[in-house]
Amino acid sequence: MSTFFAEHAWLVPVFPLAAFAILTAMGRGLKKTGAWIGTIATFVSFVMSLCIAIERVSGSAPDYSRQIDWLQIGNLRLGAGFEVTNLTALMLVIVTLVGFLVNLYSQGYMKDDERISTFFAYVALFTSSMLGLVLSDNLLTFYIFWELVGVCSFLLVGFWFQKPEAKAAAKKAFIVTRIGDLGLLIALLLLFWYMPGHALDFTTIHNVFDTQGGAISTGITTLIALLIFLGAVGKSGQFPLHVWLPDAMEGPTPISALIHAATMVAAGVFLVARTFDIFEASQAAMNTVAIIGAFTAIFAASIGLAQNDIKRILAYSTVSQLGYMMLALGVDNMPAAMFHLFTHAFFKALLFLGAGSVIHSVHTQDIREMGGLGRKMKITAWTFGIGALALSGIPPFSGFWSKDAILTAALDKQPILFVVGVVAAFFTALYMARLFFLVFVGKPREGQHAKESSSVMTIPLIVLAVLATVAGFVETPFNGWFGQWLTGDEGQHHVSGLVMVVSAAVGLLGLYIGWLMYVKGTIRRDVVTSRMPGLVHLLERKYYIDELYGILFVKPLQGIGKALEVFDDYVVDGIVRLTGYSVSALGRLNSRLQSGQVQAYALTALIGIVILLLAIAGRRFW
Repeated sequence: MSTFFAEHAWLVPVFPLAAFAILTAMGRGLKKTGAWIGTIATFVSFVMSLCIAIERVSGSAPDYSRQIDWLQIGNLRLGAGFEVTNLTALMLVIVTLVGFLVNLYSQGYMKDDERISTFFAYVALFTSSMLGLVLSDNLLTFYIFWELVGVCSFLLVGFWFQKPEAKAAAKKAFIVTRIGDLGLLIALLLLFWYMPGHALDFTTIHNVFDTQGGAISTGITTLIALLIFLGAVGKSGQFPLHVWLPDAMEGPTPISALIHAATMVAAGVFLVARTFDIFEASQAAMNTVAIIGAFTAIFAASIGLAQNDIKRILAYSTVSQLGYMMLALGVDNMPAAMFHLFTHAFFKALLFLGAGSVIHSVHTQDIREMGGLGRKMKITAWTFGIGALALSGIPPFSGFWSKDAILTAALDKQPILFVVGVVAAFFTALYMARLFFLVFVGKPREGQHAKESSSVMTIPLIVLAVLATVAGFVETPFNGWFGQWLTGDEGQHHVSGLVMVVSAAVGLLGLYIGWLMYVKGTIRRDVVTSRMPGLVHLLERKYYIDELYGILFVKPLQGIGKALEVFDDYVVDGIVRLTGYSVSALGRLNSRLQSGQVQAYALTALIGIVILLLAIAGRRFW
């Protein structure tokens, strides 16, 4: 079987990297030309990725890897290379396709920004870093690209650094994700210490942990798996490190789509999938992943019910959906997790770009200040509606099939987690109904002059709407092709009519209740607020997690910082200033003694001689 495109897969991240280099070298003068450079580079990477995927789908192409010697210290050799598998080929298509559509959309959204070429340079580096992460054949180079992804997110979340909120959000994202990154770094060091031959490549990791040969003890395996998962928790916004993700909405909306659909948050799920053999070797680690994933799913979905910022609602839905993916991984169904990652990339990118189209038109993000936009923004309304139905798990849209696969796996392994997933699905449908009906249905607000976005912004919406509709058919109860292709294991495909009925029913029930509340008016909108104001306020304040972290960590660390600042100012700097003053005073004294007057020198010498004689003569009296 030919591996021609796989052999040249290293070119996929090179094209956006070259665009970044060109845009950085040319500066801001390129303007719209720079935007096209970034867009075309990502499109070329997408075409290359698509060719690689077709090559692997069309036949039984073997996994391909190539490595070069990077560092050699004595007998220790560290390599750097790339590896193409079905999993990496899938991720390449997701990242480049969503990246290209976001680039195209951004040409309309960012057209009036003075730093448009800088924006596209950052996006190109972001895309290149994610592609490098996907193709890495070992954990060391994976970690390097992992950190590059974090740096790029910092630059893009804080792109509008003139806004204090954007600067604060960028710093928060950078600091919180560093917690998870430290866990991943420690896991990498432990693997380096315990792996035979200090090997860090994914093939050797698979062979060592898949054989269950006891090369590494169960306790160390569990520790390594949990530390890897800590890295994934940081990047993928799982509880309790989810707090950075909603605040990242301060960045430009296209970046919100890119981060939430195909790059940064997807990296955490991909990390667990890439090292899945380690997790399978530890049941304790698998249970931890499943429980935290399920809790995150329902926790974030409940918060989404009470938010009023259109982007924050979608942000909490991302946290919730990532929880579903981790739940699937924890119940030992990696194909279901990757299937949901695949479908989620399309409908979540669609929803964020649709939200950007709305914000671009009405210049507000508060859904309470919107209404009736469906009449004036028909393309945005219809495509956003498709995305909302896919996210809510309504058949036959893609989210239904992938969520059904996760719930089926949960019911087989942990029925209580299935119940949690179903409740989270109901919450999801309810808050998406609220969002859609408040924004697109009803009477237009006074003074609201909305119009449809330009074609460069609506074409990506249409493409993503089509994908959000049809992408789920790669894996249905009647066709288990996706899971078999991804893993080569036919045993991963399960069918459950009960799950299909329950999943569809709770989604439709959530939408129906939303319609009764926000369109029909049969149920009062304030029915919960009036009866349980404390609960509503708790959800609006996001369970006070940020405030709790402020009390437990932020303020104590700020206090330590202030104490160290005082110590530095008055002790360290005081010693430095005292030393400088002493030397200066000694110099001034010496300058007075060295006046250049011979008479003064003679008098000084005479005084010295007299003192010396008195001292010698006076010794007999001492």
